[in-house]
Amino acid sequence: MSANDACVIVGASLAGAKAAQALRDEGFDGPLVLIGDESERPYERPPLSKGYLMGKDAREQIYVHPPQWYSEHSVDLRLGIAVTAVDPAAREVTLADGSRVGYGKLLLTTGSSPRRLPVPGAELERVLYLRRVEDSDQIKEAFQSASRAVVVGAGWIGLETTAAARAAGVEVTVLEMAELPLLRVLGREVAQVFADLHRDHGVDLRFGAQLAEITGNGGAADGVRLSDGTRIDADVVIVGVGITPNIGLAQEAGLEVDNGIRVDERLRTSYPDIYAAGDVANAFHPLLGKHIRVEHWANALNQPQTAAKAMLGRQDAVYDRVPYFFTDQYDLGMEYAGYVEPGGYDQVVFRGDVPGREFIAFWLAGNRVLAGMNVNMWDVNDHLQALVRTAQPVDARRLTDPQVPLEALVPSAQHR
Repeated sequence: MSANDACVIVGASLAGAKAAQALRDEGFDGPLVLIGDESERPYERPPLSKGYLMGKDAREQIYVHPPQWYSEHSVDLRLGIAVTAVDPAAREVTLADGSRVGYGKLLLTTGSSPRRLPVPGAELERVLYLRRVEDSDQIKEAFQSASRAVVVGAGWIGLETTAAARAAGVEVTVLEMAELPLLRVLGREVAQVFADLHRDHGVDLRFGAQLAEITGNGGAADGVRLSDGTRIDADVVIVGVGITPNIGLAQEAGLEVDNGIRVDERLRTSYPDIYAAGDVANAFHPLLGKHIRVEHWANALNQPQTAAKAMLGRQDAVYDRVPYFFTDQYDLGMEYAGYVEPGGYDQVVFRGDVPGREFIAFWLAGNRVLAGMNVNMWDVNDHLQALVRTAQPVDARRLTDPQVPLEALVPSAQHR
């Protein structure tokens, strides 16, 4: 077969590996190349801030496929080498060693990178970020010797690493510019639940905190100084202030980019035969009627099936799953289904025991459920997704009544 028959995937991530699997499952038997700049074969990222970081999950559990899977399925897995350019006209990608690989269809699963702190001292040793498995290894090792940690940013990564640090016996101070953790994501009503959770586990939460510098001694971080002059000692500083999509290749190739690589509901970019999936894809969502970029595991897991079908010309390839994510912190586990922009809801209502952290929260706009989150209540997320999917108004009083089954609130046709 010629290069024009090949499918090339740039980004040996969860999304990239699942796309390779989906292409084979869909019957593609041509050349298939999966290229990644990490030396590790494709792995899942959620364990890096959860079970693997805490030592509950073995390293072998994080990988998407066993090592032999790639050769058994004739996937040309090229690790430890970056793609430096995409040439849509020549239908080629260029690798760091100067070699070129031709493609008939190209999928970009280039993911995202952590935002870096723009403060003095950010380059010191023991200032750690979490994105790759070696980052998780470094943080895990730091927890073995550290007695005090500062975590910058009270988002999902910041809070999950905080929970892991507390489990390791490390004292933690969390610095957050907003008034509450996860405020933009969850809104005040539910963000307070996570503030209370971490305070109950001995975390020193500092809201409205402005970081001025990271202080050091002998080239390694030994604390932070805030803009008001407050000094906080620390043996390690962990930064979780968000991620930015890796759009460089797409931008330089002339693809349309806008908060990620802009794609349609079939995950097609603005160039023929080039697709994108996972963190980097800003995809049109038919259910929401807008483009959204979702930085969570479920997109990386599920979008590749749609991309593979679209690459093979399947007309039923449309990505319209309800956005989903989850977290585990201390004794709190939760799942979230839906999509709510900051300030984009009218009210939040609850079913269950909020102080006891065993409840369901619903975000509503015009009596329509935009999102639902189940906290320490299980086997209900499918019903929450069905409620989000329906366009029909829902009686908020019935939502809050635990005697009313969730499945009774949505037409059966919406369950999928």
